[in-house]
Amino acid sequence: MRKDQRSMKEESKKMQSPCLEEVSQGCLHGCCPSPFLNQHEPQTKASKPRNSSAACRRDFASKTTSSIFPNTQFTNHESLPSMQDSFAEFTKAYPQYSDTYRVDQIRSREYYHLSFSDHTCLDYLGIGLFSYSQLQKQECPKYRIASSSFPVPPESPPPVLDIPFFGVSYKPGNLKTQLLHGGVASEFESVIRKRIMSFLNISENDYSMVFTANKTSAFKLVAESYPFQSNRKLLTVYDYESEAIEAMSNSSEKNGAKVMSAEFSWPRLRLQSSKLRNMLVSKEKKKKKKRRGLFVFPLHSRMTGARYPYLWMSIAEENGWHVLIDSCALGPKDMDSFGLSLFRPDFLICSFYKVFGENPSGFACLFAKKSTIPVLETSSTSGIIGLIPSQKLFRAVTESPGTDTEVENLASQSGRIEKGKTTYEIQHAEIVEKLKGIEMSEVSESDKGIEMECRGLDEVDSLGLVTISNRARCLINWLVSALLKLQHPNTNGTPLVRIYGPKVKFDRGPAIAFNVFDWKGEKIEPVLVQKLADRSNISLSYGFLHHIWFADKYQEEKEKVIERRNNEADGNKGKDKSDMGIAVVTAALGFLANFQDIYKLWAFIAQFLDADFVEKERWRYTSLNQKTIEVL
Repeated sequence: MRKDQRSMKEESKKMQSPCLEEVSQGCLHGCCPSPFLNQHEPQTKASKPRNSSAACRRDFASKTTSSIFPNTQFTNHESLPSMQDSFAEFTKAYPQYSDTYRVDQIRSREYYHLSFSDHTCLDYLGIGLFSYSQLQKQECPKYRIASSSFPVPPESPPPVLDIPFFGVSYKPGNLKTQLLHGGVASEFESVIRKRIMSFLNISENDYSMVFTANKTSAFKLVAESYPFQSNRKLLTVYDYESEAIEAMSNSSEKNGAKVMSAEFSWPRLRLQSSKLRNMLVSKEKKKKKKRRGLFVFPLHSRMTGARYPYLWMSIAEENGWHVLIDSCALGPKDMDSFGLSLFRPDFLICSFYKVFGENPSGFACLFAKKSTIPVLETSSTSGIIGLIPSQKLFRAVTESPGTDTEVENLASQSGRIEKGKTTYEIQHAEIVEKLKGIEMSEVSESDKGIEMECRGLDEVDSLGLVTISNRARCLINWLVSALLKLQHPNTNGTPLVRIYGPKVKFDRGPAIAFNVFDWKGEKIEPVLVQKLADRSNISLSYGFLHHIWFADKYQEEKEKVIERRNNEADGNKGKDKSDMGIAVVTAALGFLANFQDIYKLWAFIAQFLDADFVEKERWRYTSLNQKTIEVL
């Protein structure tokens, strides 16, 4: 193990560029700036802050530990300090958090429905939430309130009609042809494509791009087109179960691939670097130029928040692998740190969830390096889509003989917003009438309209990498610290929460995987925690950690924590190694997250310190059937 660590350090020294540092180098004290902010300066200048950067990271972790409720354990949810008192202590620990006030302004101006609904969204990363004011843009003038003439939100939200910003159509053909020659695209689609490539700092001279229906479609497209008959291996680096990766693995195996995965060491789920190196590095030097396969690298875990060094991409490329970067779990501006000018992967996949409007919910983008496209095979594939501007949807309705029916299809959902016990709703018939009355001039395809639909990207661009990263770093580390302060009463220090992966750490990602345990040490089902959170207006997710490696000294613990994934729905009742892992609750902080969101989650989790609360909800959960439960 020591030998492997030395070899990794030697590899790092060979590549002297400061850009090998991990994501989000801009620290709270300004002593370790992002390596890409001044990438045109001489390297000798950029390399000087390394010592101070390491010291800054240590100082951050130390200050977090010593400042967040020092020498305190909470054994009763009613004993928690108030949100106001907690925020005061939070800002003392992280004084630079106040520099991120512009995020709060954007949230207040563009997403004020979150305050009205009192909803806490902790189930998405990146730019995952549609702008409320974007929806207002689609409404009649009498409902359009988010404007320069009325910048302050009213006391109650106006009703929202679920009218799409754009539609999608599936494109026939195969991936290779689409990447090489493209196809007929509307001006709307072309502008959106250029805007996304600009946002991600990807050059049209080097990469081609297609829109896909979702993330899973993008991964499956690559698997169906990649030449696994000659480049036999697929190697992935995921500490959690991913529907997209599972679909890719299944398609790859059908095409002749040998599927492999990195492993993660218990208990901190650190990447097993020695094993990954052995899988990447070619032992046959004479055949070094031969392509070995496809290396799929996510940069960091969207569940545990663990980050992985960029160095692995270089090692893979040097040893004949094509590299696919999964950027779906990156923060909104992390691509600025990624630096495609230094690392040029063969493929890159990103997804946009509700960033361009509420309906449809989003799409994914698959980028391929133009020099790599020729190696792809021509195969029958599906999942590539085109974007249809909203006015074409309306034109199809207003010019069709079957106007009423088609309008009703567009108006299949009613707009709805809740504030406390009050529900604001627009009925189906009202949407139909509104669509019938739309004038084409109101939905003309203009640059101004497209700019409005890209408002989410513009907002993030205006904030920048350092602001977004610093904010997320403060919030996620406070949450980790606060959760670890919860302890069952009348026990020998039995913790309420167990966190998987990194804990307090300067460069951890804005996501956390954890489980809640009762006073007897028994795990509370993640799905129950998620359902109860939903009842409290908190959106969480749950997932499955896998590919976990246990050293001999942890074998006894392994028997206690490892469980088999329930695969009965798939008809798979075998004991496949990939079915073994840990079901967990997950929370992720988008760029709009604020202190109130994480405090609300902390206070919710603290309720599980009450043994009566746990037993009551467990009984309710069991009696209502675990598979179909709805917590009301």
